[in-house]
Amino acid sequence: MCGICGILLADQTAMCASQLLESLHFLQHRGQDAAGIVTCGPRGRLYQCKGNGMVRDVFTEQRLWGLIGNMGVGHLRYPTAGSSANSEAQPFYVNSPYGIIISHNGNLINAPALKRYLDQDAHRHINTDSDSELLLNVFASELEKTNKVRVNEEDIFTALAGVFRECRGAFACVGMLAGFGLIGFRDANGIRPLVIGERVNADGSVDHVMASESVVLKALGCQKWTDVLPGQAVIIPKATMKPVIRQVAPMLSYTPDIFEYVYFARPDTVIDGISVYRSRLAMGDKLAANIVKRFGGIENLKKAVDVVVPVPDTSRNAALQLSFALGLIYREGFVKNRYVGRTFIMPDQQVRRSSVRTKLNAMELEFRDRNVLIVDDSIVRGTTSKEIVQMAREAGAKNVYVASCAPPIRHNHIYGIDLADTKELVAYSRTEADIAAAIGADDVIYQTLPDLIAACAEENPNIKEFEVGVFTGEYVTGVENGYLEHLEETRFHNARLKKLEKKSASMAIGVNGDGEGKAEVDIGLYNTGDYR
Repeated sequence: MCGICGILLADQTAMCASQLLESLHFLQHRGQDAAGIVTCGPRGRLYQCKGNGMVRDVFTEQRLWGLIGNMGVGHLRYPTAGSSANSEAQPFYVNSPYGIIISHNGNLINAPALKRYLDQDAHRHINTDSDSELLLNVFASELEKTNKVRVNEEDIFTALAGVFRECRGAFACVGMLAGFGLIGFRDANGIRPLVIGERVNADGSVDHVMASESVVLKALGCQKWTDVLPGQAVIIPKATMKPVIRQVAPMLSYTPDIFEYVYFARPDTVIDGISVYRSRLAMGDKLAANIVKRFGGIENLKKAVDVVVPVPDTSRNAALQLSFALGLIYREGFVKNRYVGRTFIMPDQQVRRSSVRTKLNAMELEFRDRNVLIVDDSIVRGTTSKEIVQMAREAGAKNVYVASCAPPIRHNHIYGIDLADTKELVAYSRTEADIAAAIGADDVIYQTLPDLIAACAEENPNIKEFEVGVFTGEYVTGVENGYLEHLEETRFHNARLKKLEKKSASMAIGVNGDGEGKAEVDIGLYNTGDYR
């Protein structure tokens, strides 16, 4: 899971960097590992600023002023395949041919085969472990086949068709061809989201915006927007400022990742015509019905449970609707420290565990001598859930029940979300009773998969299926032979790298005496071809 955005302003003299920065702030929940912006100025010159850390760490006013141009793309990185090295902060750039920039959200399931192809056939050097760099170089290799001094829209669409042919997995991408225009495309199953919109200015000119979530377009004042459909690509040339949308690959399915609605996306976002907020309300209704069954009727439930408490923030919408449906009191029993990142997307298990108590504080006033039903969006490793249950008991709760808006997660996520190795998942080879014991709860109640799908599909009858491989082990794209083993080997390798990085950082701080935690940032520019 990453956040991507791109902007092309009608005013050739304007600077888009501040609006890209605003876009990244609205998408910060999608990745806290690294942030980056690349802009394109006069004569096709590219300017970049990117580095490890959150948006506020990477970008300063001075750095922002150095990002010249009316066209640019941004990226927020969540660590998936690959390490959290500074070299893997996006957007990625390749100078040949034509100067290409790409921001990628997703994961390619044929990465090992692509790496061999690029090395042995295309003869392109790959500098990182990121599959995003593989995708960029496949695109570059396809464009190189034109053998032209300058390419046109038809050439780019043909090259993108080659990307769809070679790359398997999930990808939503926003990119630029230096001096030419803005590009966006979405995988043929629509696993990762991508929205395109326009903003009409007072003089009648039109600015164009692309992003992972519609909330960005609304915040930037776009009057209308639409989802890029599976298999579609969009090109917006600077010369015409008119988007050209084409189906460059057949739509294999329309199956967005259901975790976008469960956890990742902001509640004020609409993805593929489905309101994230309303889908979470529906999850609360359906989970409430399941809880009533578990307790043997509403009367038994009301005798057993005194109060419903959400785990902030994502589960709040569902928990509120659930409490209303059950006729139970809803209370904010956990106070969140808003200056701590999302523990789910922190790259280290030990960091996650220690961060939970820094992030949340249980109010004894709401727990003392009460039987509590805690509602969470999902239970992954169980690390957070175990700490939360313990905090509730320490605050005086008598019985603690945990309800999950998502079904048990028993399988790897292979499309860009680093949940855990399969055996680290708390639901792996465990019954619900075993899971309750593992996290210290009196009982655990899960949403059923049919109910979750129904909750998300209510608003868009055109989407009948979702990517739900984490629950079933059956993935919409299938799985390449040996890929799951490759994924777990990569995670193990990168876990070792992160330990070495931490050790090196500690030594550097000890030598330099700099404990301010400043972001490591790459700042620079690339001189590319002139498409004037």
